Amino acid sequence: MEFSFSQLSPETQKSLEEMGFMEPTPIQKEAIPVALEGHDIVGQAQTGTGKTAAFGIPLVEKLSPKERGVKAIILTPTRELAIQVAHEISLIGKNKGISAYPIYGGVSIERQISTLKRGRNQVIVGTPGRIKDLINRGVLNLKNVKFAVLDEADQMLDMGFIEDIEDILSETPKSKQTMLFSATMPYEIRRLIDRYLKKGYKTIKVGKQLVTPKVKQKIIFVRNEDRLKALEKILKEYKGVPAIVFVKTKRDAAEVEKKLQERGINAKAIHGDLSQRQREFVMNSFRKGRTDVLVATDVAARGIDIKDVGLVVNYELPENPESYVHRIGRTGRAGKEGTAISLVTDSEKRRMYKIKSLKGVRGTKFKHNTLKEIEKEIVNADTSRVPKELKSLAQKLAKEKNPEEVIAYLLSRLAR
Repeated sequence: MEFSFSQLSPETQKSLEEMGFMEPTPIQKEAIPVALEGHDIVGQAQTGTGKTAAFGIPLVEKLSPKERGVKAIILTPTRELAIQVAHEISLIGKNKGISAYPIYGGVSIERQISTLKRGRNQVIVGTPGRIKDLINRGVLNLKNVKFAVLDEADQMLDMGFIEDIEDILSETPKSKQTMLFSATMPYEIRRLIDRYLKKGYKTIKVGKQLVTPKVKQKIIFVRNEDRLKALEKILKEYKGVPAIVFVKTKRDAAEVEKKLQERGINAKAIHGDLSQRQREFVMNSFRKGRTDVLVATDVAARGIDIKDVGLVVNYELPENPESYVHRIGRTGRAGKEGTAISLVTDSEKRRMYKIKSLKGVRGTKFKHNTLKEIEKEIVNADTSRVPKELKSLAQKLAKEKNPEEVIAYLLSRLAR
């Protein structure tokens, strides 16, 4: 018998209806009935397939609101993901009286200690570092935990959390039910599975492709000195489409943000040097459409779950194929279509050949804007608050031999 939401308790069904859930996604159809039977689970599916509900629904169904203290622990790689997962589980558990509480660094630990001592949250969702800190302080007791979930396990591995995860799991009962979800399965994750999941665990793998078919992948071959020009051209071509641009370092993020703003593109950077308040401001601005382009490092982007991202641009290819999978997973979510464009120089081609999902994707060479395209952009620019002389100057410069840099500056002035 195929699983459907009608097989759940009336309270959970009501919550799912209020959240707009119509029918289970493939990962939910596979994972929920197996989890409800009590099996440990290893789940592998592309990002944006509904895996939070795949483990969240069984937790809500099997927990009782009458029980006090922490009964389920969910580990996530980032604070943003902890907040999102806790929010979704609280919505699922709303009509059963089950709530989840997010715990992460960068905010007051005293407030988190106070909340834990009250014992009202059955589900704790947190980043490994802060969870371990609270355990070491004797505030967080996991001896009565019935469920443990590792979400985005490969990302936690990449961030160096593997030892913290093992320390945390060692504080939980061996009898607990464990669910591990990961887009990729490197050796260290398989070792973690063999060590901490019960024999006979069930493996659920949805889809042969790690990158969803909803994502159209493109490659543009560029010279290194043309990378920024290519990015500008892409973003203007996809104007109005929420976009994430991936860069390598914090410095790159700040620099690309500045350069795009100078070119009249509404971009904000998110990276490790930002405070929690600054990060939340940038993310809220992007979610609400006040910012068109998010410039992010891999670490800063982990845990970003925004359903309407229509474009992902790899400003530079990542060092490993797994990172490519996570980057591309930011678009084409919740059944929507998305586009992923990678800018590739000659020195990056070896990296490109290692990315399986790019095999068969034919690349095109970057072409500079023609003078006609530049003049058209100037003519269409909003000049309601700009002196006519500036527009005339831009049109004059458009006829120069190499006008793009100067034109970009003038157009940024026109956009203000």
